[in-house]
Amino acid sequence: METFSDILLIYFFIFGSISGFTEGEGVLPDGPLNAAVGETVMFTTTLTPTEKPFKSVNWAFNFSKLIIVVINSEETIGPEYEGRITFFPSNASLELRSLTLDDTGPYSVNIVQDGILPSGRTTLVIYEKVSSVLVTSSSTDLVEFSGSVSLSCSASGSSLSFLWLNGSSEVTASDRVQLTDGGSSLTIINVTRFDQGPFRCSVSNPVSTGTSDPVNLSISYGPENINLILSPPQGYFAVGSDISLTCSVGSRPPAQFNWFLNGDQLLDTGSELRLMNVQMSHSGNYSCQAFNSKTLRSQTSQPSTITVLAEGTSVSLTCEASGSVFTRNWMKDGSKLTLTDNMTLSDNNRVLTFNTVKRKDEGEYFCNISNPVSSDGAKYVLIFNYQSSECAAGCIAGIVIACFSIIAVACGVGYYFYRRRTNKNPQTHITGEHVYENSSPYDKKI
Repeated sequence: METFSDILLIYFFIFGSISGFTEGEGVLPDGPLNAAVGETVMFTTTLTPTEKPFKSVNWAFNFSKLIIVVINSEETIGPEYEGRITFFPSNASLELRSLTLDDTGPYSVNIVQDGILPSGRTTLVIYEKVSSVLVTSSSTDLVEFSGSVSLSCSASGSSLSFLWLNGSSEVTASDRVQLTDGGSSLTIINVTRFDQGPFRCSVSNPVSTGTSDPVNLSISYGPENINLILSPPQGYFAVGSDISLTCSVGSRPPAQFNWFLNGDQLLDTGSELRLMNVQMSHSGNYSCQAFNSKTLRSQTSQPSTITVLAEGTSVSLTCEASGSVFTRNWMKDGSKLTLTDNMTLSDNNRVLTFNTVKRKDEGEYFCNISNPVSSDGAKYVLIFNYQSSECAAGCIAGIVIACFSIIAVACGVGYYFYRRRTNKNPQTHITGEHVYENSSPYDKKI
């Protein structure tokens, strides 16, 4: 019985005896062919299938290790390939199964048929599939602009390539972002709130892809963009009114709030301060302060001034302007102002005084200042809130002067400054002064 070595000698004898035949074109596709460990690969020739058997076919690995020799339709298989190959005699193709990393390398086929010698070569590369993709982080709790983080990606497999994703966007190197260790390590310097993720690591090779579970970073920031809202937004209130101040701010984690009146801290906390049944002693500058326990940063709002008025209030509106002033004219609700018994104009029409503000005085007051080359003006709105006739005995009918912006108040004399430009080159503004005739001895002075 012929051994595999005997067949090998016969093959080389036949192949050598016909070496003068014309060599055919390459009959295998260009490589490399890629496959995974444990899978199957098909080496398909470009020959047209035929029923006529080839005189001889030889498949070899690494040019010298015979896989199979077919002579006159009789097959002899190399010992290492028993049970792993299937030969297709119609076109001399070969299937190789149960692939291992050792199967990586060059493959060749030589065929003898009808006086020609077709042959071909290609390369097979075997990869281990990607698995066990894992991302670890040096930290997940960071402060914006003052912390850095390193993410490391590990995986099983061969010939691995790494790609980082923040959400659905690819992470690329920049001044703040470093990719090292073949792309498996990601370092972000001076993290921002937009670096919170989720971060994923995508690992691939020519035969497979794997993606890690998401990793989220907690980026603390703020407080910032603090905003104090007064409701109702008028600033001047009658005794007995209810007032709400709300403080909002951008912060992660949510900020803690403290409240201040004229710079003195109140006992109240939380984002809302409610003042119920206010008295004149509640007048003053209110501000809120937000504090972030993670960033250790704080931010304080601009003050919002609350003025609580009672009966007997005197109000003065002063019309000021820069430049040369020739005339000042006052209007109310779009018409020329007609002085009543409780109004006086003084200082060349510069100051309009209400000796005692009455309900009929409410409206929009407008001061126009002009000279021969220009004119300008400013508005001041008075709103009188008169309590119902059904008010209980002892309650006080209140006057509320609602304007656009409040700067400061005092128990004896309060000053209100309001400025509104009515054209593109304004120089005029009106200031209001209020005198409280019956201030409480417990009122604070700013």
